[in-house]
Amino acid sequence: MSGPIRHIVMWRLRGDTPQERAAARAKVKFAFEGLRGLIDGLSHIEIGVDFSDVDYACDVVLVSEFTDRAALEAYATHPEHLRVRQELADLRIARFQVDYHAGEEPPALAGSQPHRRREVVAGE
Repeated sequence: MSGPIRHIVMWRLRGDTPQERAAARAKVKFAFEGLRGLIDGLSHIEIGVDFSDVDYACDVVLVSEFTDRAALEAYATHPEHLRVRQELADLRIARFQVDYHAGEEPPALAGSQPHRRREVVAGE
């Protein structure tokens, strides 16, 4: 299958204090935003910083879209991307990633009807 590919990465970052974690979040956001416009086939990049402070949340999420799978594969070895990865390597505790065809229906849902909620009327 060809077409746009969505690449989502979430990180948990080092930091013993809220200030250290905030600085790490800002550094990751700034570094990835610097890739905007530098990599062929990278059609969208968004970096979100978590504000929830729940203990199970990731600190930063990268949502990016590539024109196709070949563009995503080229990004993985692009010198600017490798530079950012190296620059941020010591900040990361954990990394989670999902790559998928944007707009594709999962096989289990293909052809199924969306679930509709039944409105409950008072007195039923």
